[in-house]
Amino acid sequence: MALRLLTAVSATALFAGPVQAEMVLNILHTNDLHNRIESINEYDSTCDQEAKDAGECFGGVARVVSKVNELRDRIRSEGGNVIVLDAGDQYQGSLFYTTYKGKDVAEFMSAIGYDAMAVGNHEFDDGPEGLAILADGVEFPIVSGNLDLSQSNVLNGKIEDVIILDVGGEKIGIVSALAMDTPETASPGSSVIFQDDIESLRADVQELTDQGVNKIIALTHAGYLRDQEYARQVPGLDAIIGGHSHTLLGDMDGAQGPYPTMVAAADGTEVPIASAYSYSKYLGHLTLTFDDSGVLTMVNGQPILLDDSVPEDEAVVARVTEMAAPIDELRQKIVAETAAPIDGDRNNCRVKECEMGNLVADAMLDRVRDQGMTIAIANSGGLRASIDQGPVSMGEVYSVLPFQNTLATFQLSGADVIAALENGASQYEEVAGRFAQVAGLKYTVDPAAPVDSRISDVMVMTNGEWTPLDTGATYGVVSNNYMRTGGDGYDVFETKAQNAYDFGPDLADVVATYLGAQDEPYQPFLDGRITVK
Repeated sequence: MALRLLTAVSATALFAGPVQAEMVLNILHTNDLHNRIESINEYDSTCDQEAKDAGECFGGVARVVSKVNELRDRIRSEGGNVIVLDAGDQYQGSLFYTTYKGKDVAEFMSAIGYDAMAVGNHEFDDGPEGLAILADGVEFPIVSGNLDLSQSNVLNGKIEDVIILDVGGEKIGIVSALAMDTPETASPGSSVIFQDDIESLRADVQELTDQGVNKIIALTHAGYLRDQEYARQVPGLDAIIGGHSHTLLGDMDGAQGPYPTMVAAADGTEVPIASAYSYSKYLGHLTLTFDDSGVLTMVNGQPILLDDSVPEDEAVVARVTEMAAPIDELRQKIVAETAAPIDGDRNNCRVKECEMGNLVADAMLDRVRDQGMTIAIANSGGLRASIDQGPVSMGEVYSVLPFQNTLATFQLSGADVIAALENGASQYEEVAGRFAQVAGLKYTVDPAAPVDSRISDVMVMTNGEWTPLDTGATYGVVSNNYMRTGGDGYDVFETKAQNAYDFGPDLADVVATYLGAQDEPYQPFLDGRITVK
């Protein structure tokens, strides 16, 4: 059922009707919106009035509604078939989530008119109860095939294993898988049991095939690299719509691969993988053509940039404005000023020293230095946006640090500090959020070395000078409560930390205070604290 014939992308083919084949299926898709209810600027933070007036905003749910409605109406008017899918992580990332805890997401996803959604890891940020708010609030199905929810009195019966959509009289099967490390990156709890993702996908594809479904889409939240493994190892997939790694595909600058990315399956066919970046900046549009037997014969498409040329749905704008009113006063408060943009791009912060990582780690260490802490370790996955030059609002700080994490302090041996850094580098190839940004510490990482032997040349600041870390010594460390309790794979913090205190101030407040205390506008910098071989 995978691709046997690939043709070049054609603008007319995007809206081709069933006259060309037994079925042409248009898939409009999003992933990793991360609660960008309002439009965003070039730094993926909430777009301010100045940028709006200059026509420099992207995305936001009002643009997504507008573009989806435009394309859906056009395709159907031409006799075509269309479904709208989301690959997870609608939760977490702005003050809307902090304020409404998913009720806003349910409302606006319903306005967009999705046909199905995959569970993302951040849908578990407030436990199973948080995901239940979304599941109870929407009418379309939410799917995740590798979750056993039979022990969860909160979610049992609310999340599907597989979905069959009736589209133009044809059955379209949807299977799904969620990243296996979700218990480390979110809070699903012990009642949510994770089953092997590849084995679950295989079983679900077989279940649909046994029911006579011969067009099967995997809607996944496991990342671009893992999606390629699914294509290679799971027979019977016709396409994969993915999320989690915020991957931009296409022919634009910064793209990490072609849209779609074609991956050779074990049977010699090819499976297309499509992803549409994140934060509502793009809407993916993938078109699949099937013959009478359900064999995929043609695939094409491109993500659509939702820039200022895309009009916003006026009714949705009005509703967003109404819901934003209670949080505007806090968000608009100016707390500091920057002399230049502060780079928090995930593609930088998750693989090397970055400006935002230095700022956040320095702010953490500054706050608790008088408590005897000398090392700060921050997970780069906690950094969710950049900050532009000029006045810094509290809303911008919350866009960078939306998780409401608090400072956590503890003592740790030098050997365990190295173990923590090794964990940070253990998923380097996946551009994972566990990569460690640091202060009071410098280190070298070798991505080509085997896991658990990638870290070297670890130095600590002692009495104003860099000295080699002593594996037998004890150091005062500041991190955040999420990492301290084992998040992002930092089990060493949970099991080896001494005298842990997890209830410090909110990390966003710490950074805002640090920025505001500068005598001059903050100047972002890199100083060589992380070296990549």
